[in-house]
Amino acid sequence: MTSNIAGEGGERFLVRRLQIADKEKGFIELLKQLSICDSVSDKEFEARFQELSTYGDDHVICVIEDDRTGKIIATGSVFVEKKFLRNCGKVGHIEDVVVDSEARGLKLGQKIVDFLTDHSRSVGCYKVILDCNAGKKAFYEKCGFKQKEIQMVMYFD
Repeated sequence: MTSNIAGEGGERFLVRRLQIADKEKGFIELLKQLSICDSVSDKEFEARFQELSTYGDDHVICVIEDDRTGKIIATGSVFVEKKFLRNCGKVGHIEDVVVDSEARGLKLGQKIVDFLTDHSRSVGCYKVILDCNAGKKAFYEKCGFKQKEIQMVMYFD
């Protein structure tokens, strides 16, 4: 699944699945704008990429590459949880949505979220969920999400 997006000035941005070559296009550096992301060797990246590839449509990472610079400027992921509830239903979990600080305001985040929600719908999910901080609530509401319940977390050392 890919989607062409027109940005400011008529540039075209392609929403597509992560490719192994994207490490060299700044994918890890982009993730560092979101959260703690230590350096990842080429070998580690390839091993994780191959592992995630075995999940097929159950774990999708998408990116937007700036066709002018070849740099990855937006990303997000979705994994599909298979449940016994709801007649063995499926739920999409959106994670790790980030747009490069220099590309914000071009609605690329919304395009990433749309891609991930469309993917969830296409594989039969009955809902898609995500966690976000209070500062991102308005953004996700613009994407069609609504607040429900409370997030809890427990970190392990």
